Amino acid sequence: MNCISVTCNTIRLIMLETKELTFSYNKHTQFSFPELRCNSSETLLITGNSGKGKTTLLHLLAGLLRPENGKIAVDETDIAQLSEKKLDQFRGKNIGLILQQSHFIASLSVLENVVLASWLATGKEAVQKAEKLLDELDLVNQKHKFPSQLSIGQQQRVSIARALINEPKLLLADEPTSSLDDENAMVVANLLQKLSKEYKAALVIVTHDKRLKDKFPNQLNLN
Repeated sequence: MNCISVTCNTIRLIMLETKELTFSYNKHTQFSFPELRCNSSETLLITGNSGKGKTTLLHLLAGLLRPENGKIAVDETDIAQLSEKKLDQFRGKNIGLILQQSHFIASLSVLENVVLASWLATGKEAVQKAEKLLDELDLVNQKHKFPSQLSIGQQQRVSIARALINEPKLLLADEPTSSLDDENAMVVANLLQKLSKEYKAALVIVTHDKRLKDKFPNQLNLN
């Protein structure tokens, strides 16, 4: 794989940068990723066919996997060099994750699931901030419901609220629109873009969804 650099055009703070990033599951499945860079308030779309390492790259950026070699700088901190304990702490405070499977706690309400994310990262329950986010995402009337009582589109918006509760520097989304119809896909895409700008977070979206390619011109294709 050729190494290319993808850079957001507007001069802003660099929130994410990688260099010489490699990872392998075994000798038959090895990846050498292009260098990438994305600034605060901007969006990078990562595309590519199955098996090209999109989800692996996302997990590396989130610190869920460790690279064999290379640098992953989030707000100038190389997360590849952090101990497991410090990485967990850094991730909780600086990286917001929106995964394909939401992994809500079924016995907790929508509001409690969002508040829990703040408590796990900071030891404090940011109830007012959680309610503000839910209101902004048009979910405040759903806050006392259980996640199972919501539509798929509503659950995806709860995932966004949970990812933003700690005002992360980096927001990572794995196929955030793949299970949504056209209308809800654009709602979620617009919300992600709007909120990443509001919170000055770099937004990285990994997707197969062709509907997003026209919306986000800054793209990296893994081939």
